[in-house]
Amino acid sequence: MLQRHARHRRGAPADGALPGARWSDAGRRAAPRLARRSARGVARVAVRLFALTCGWLTGPAGGFLAGATGRLRVPVPAFLIDHPGGKVLFDSGLHPDAGRDPQTRLGPAAHVFEVELRDGEDVAARLAALGVRPAEIRYLITSHLHFDHTGGHASIPNARVVVQRREWDAGHDTDLMARNFYDARNYDTGHEVLAVDGEHDLFGDGRVVCLPTYGHTPGHQSLRVRLGGGDVVLTADACYLRRTLEELHLPAIVHDPPAMLASLHRLRALQQAGARIFYGHDPEFWATVPQAPGEV
Repeated sequence: MLQRHARHRRGAPADGALPGARWSDAGRRAAPRLARRSARGVARVAVRLFALTCGWLTGPAGGFLAGATGRLRVPVPAFLIDHPGGKVLFDSGLHPDAGRDPQTRLGPAAHVFEVELRDGEDVAARLAALGVRPAEIRYLITSHLHFDHTGGHASIPNARVVVQRREWDAGHDTDLMARNFYDARNYDTGHEVLAVDGEHDLFGDGRVVCLPTYGHTPGHQSLRVRLGGGDVVLTADACYLRRTLEELHLPAIVHDPPAMLASLHRLRALQQAGARIFYGHDPEFWATVPQAPGEV
């Protein structure tokens, strides 16, 4: 169930408001502008999807697939969805300073991962290369709160962050923050926050739908995007690699293994129903994905 929170009249958080969030009076907002439709009810304007590579990480292979040895270099993806109701970003990649000063930006994770982030690869620069101003982004859908998915949030100033409520709560719980290596500097950035519970249809037309895929973190979510050629599911870290889904083989470190396994079964069912699965950090798969300015 979706719950909207209005700003308190005196500027203080409304009762039940989540910490670190700036709320809008959602009830006064106009409904999202949807695509104009023909007499047959078919949307005239298609949803477009663009894949953005926002750096690379190299870390222990076992962190991505339990039992694997050596180190694995993986992409850090973000995605731009161009919907008639507004532009949407799914995750924001690494902080622009992560490549120059990983010790400061990644904290303990800097001892685990090597970061590659060249000039022009942060999410704001990737958007600019497409002719999109970061201020144009209406929604910033956040799969989860890890540093390589929220590092660019501060550079997307006007977006409303869409996150699972249980993930947002975990990101403000001292114990869960430590267990999940959250860094609030990345996500407590003053954005309006829309906390959702389970599946959420962003525009109400079935074309951009948040899917709860808990397990990697307490409130991880993936995203289903309905394109003209069919559904694409952006798994984020619910499924790092193709092998993860094919073998139901979990990473070495998971917040809730049974929940993650259940999420993998859900992703497998979507794949069997015809959806294209976009794995979260699979370098071999990523090499086959058309990169912006090309469309997925």
